[in-house]
Amino acid sequence: MQNPAWINGSFMDLAEAKISIEDRGFLLGDGVYEVIRVYNGRPFYLDAHLLRFEKSASAIRIDLPCDTGQISETVSTLVEKSGWLDGYIYMQLTRGSAKRDHLFPPSVRPALVMYGRELDPVPAIDAVEPREAITLPDERWLNCNIKSTNLLPNLLARQQAAEAGAVEAIFFRPEGIVTEGTRSNVFAVIDGTVRTHPATNLILPGITREIVLDILQELAVPVSETAFGLQELKAAEEVWLTSTTMEVNPLKSVDGAQPAAPAPGPVCRLVMEKFRGRIADKCFEDVK
Repeated sequence: MQNPAWINGSFMDLAEAKISIEDRGFLLGDGVYEVIRVYNGRPFYLDAHLLRFEKSASAIRIDLPCDTGQISETVSTLVEKSGWLDGYIYMQLTRGSAKRDHLFPPSVRPALVMYGRELDPVPAIDAVEPREAITLPDERWLNCNIKSTNLLPNLLARQQAAEAGAVEAIFFRPEGIVTEGTRSNVFAVIDGTVRTHPATNLILPGITREIVLDILQELAVPVSETAFGLQELKAAEEVWLTSTTMEVNPLKSVDGAQPAAPAPGPVCRLVMEKFRGRIADKCFEDVK
């Protein structure tokens, strides 16, 4: 079963998985989601992802239909059933299926869905291609810290980036403050200090972001979770993106402006190496 799925307690092949047409996630975007990377058949930082999933669910007032321990066991079973070593597990929680109404249904069972997909193995650091990014106004809602299924502004922005030949669109608020990418967090080396937007309601607190912040402290690299502007971003010494699927991805230009250091810059390369070390420690510790 290369693409296994699980819906409310039942395993099946992804091609056979079905939800109700009146599921509130489908009709109203009334749900949250999470993506967990799998390396060597092992989920990477699963507990951190499940904690964020639980917080997102709580923020929109949906109770998990089972505890995180049971979800963790299901994730492991999905990976085992898949037969692949490298991939991801997607999970989505909605308020459930009910007659379409903006008000919460008085009594409805939340719907929890999970499935797995295979990904290519991680390329060598030197094979990671630095890419371009563009910037766009951040027109999303003010609860970006919730990993909501309402992603239309992100989709439109990422499509615009792709049509411009860029890997990502980086959002900025009306006052010019850089927030995050459509599917990533943004780091920039500015005057020798690594900067990234603080974990407020304006960004999603990425798991990879947290790992990178920990790595930077471990390396004793100056780091500050303080907002910065568009001009600072375009004049930065180094710029990189982080996410579960992108990992640590260096940028060679933003709106055509190139960082002072050729990508990946010295700090980014160190972070990439240390991040690969975390993967090895978590998922390959018994491989000789």
